[in-house]
Amino acid sequence: MEPRRDPRGALVRPYAVTRGRTEPLQNIALEAVLSCTATQAAEARFAGHDKYRIASVCEGRAQSLAEIAAYTRMPLGVTRVLVADMVAEGLLTLHTAAPATGFAARMNLLGRVLSGLREL
Repeated sequence: MEPRRDPRGALVRPYAVTRGRTEPLQNIALEAVLSCTATQAAEARFAGHDKYRIASVCEGRAQSLAEIAAYTRMPLGVTRVLVADMVAEGLLTLHTAAPATGFAARMNLLGRVLSGLREL
């Protein structure tokens, strides 16, 4: 089965999708993990075609920013702007592995992960 093609083809330029913006609202790393619940996906239907495609990719399974760009076949810069918008709008959930605080907090997190692994 051949993947469904976007009827807009190459007619829509990337800057038109992001309304001319090239910088995201927040900096999201390529390896950042994002997910979408069924409720968020339902709300994304009304946010536009491209945002709904992103929500569909993330619904029920976490994806990195790079994976989202690959699965949707959108340029990474466009994906980064749209994903940042969706996180700000509550349409996607951004998961962070470590707190943005200092070394002690990161070591505490690693200790808890190690303890959890030992209990398995």
